[in-house]
Amino acid sequence: MDYNILFSFALATSALAISPGPDNIYVLVQSITNGKSHGLATVSGLITGCIVHTTLLAFGVSAIIKANEDLFFAIKVLGALYLLYLAYKVHKSSSQLDLDANTVPKKSLKGLFIQGFFMNVLNPKVTIFFLAFFPGFLFSESMSTVIQFYILGGIFMLVSFIIFSSIALLAGQIKKYITKHRNSGLVLKWLQIVVFIGIAIFILL
Repeated sequence: MDYNILFSFALATSALAISPGPDNIYVLVQSITNGKSHGLATVSGLITGCIVHTTLLAFGVSAIIKANEDLFFAIKVLGALYLLYLAYKVHKSSSQLDLDANTVPKKSLKGLFIQGFFMNVLNPKVTIFFLAFFPGFLFSESMSTVIQFYILGGIFMLVSFIIFSSIALLAGQIKKYITKHRNSGLVLKWLQIVVFIGIAIFILL
């Protein structure tokens, strides 16, 4: 078991969770508008949805590895190219962070959990991202690939939950900081680009 790979995976996951994306921005705005508990309910739903994507990945890709290692290598190459594409998309996007509270409707905690769950599960981009991200971080030659994918999924969910929950709990301070420091969106944008490119290179090498 290569713990360095697991550490690299956790570090990359942390950088991705901190970087502004649809999910953590939604958590931030929900927390600002309706309170911390509503943000945490959204986080719980989003993270729970990752179990579904991890399961699809674990059994689907594990079967491919057993059937054809060349095909698995092709998946890793395509995954790296997809991550480079995401870096390009982020580069072309605006660095302004939209914290418009008017776009967030009031919902119950249960409703937000369910919404967060289905936001994640029904988003095909999450499935594609897991497929691109996880295979390059398999960390053991002797352990079952199914177990390895579930361990990676568990780390991804734990790290993301901690960071997303921190965003919900610190929503007020984060909003003040972003409002005061206008270049924060640009810094986070380039963080995303560097992380995507870094993960792509890691997978290829």
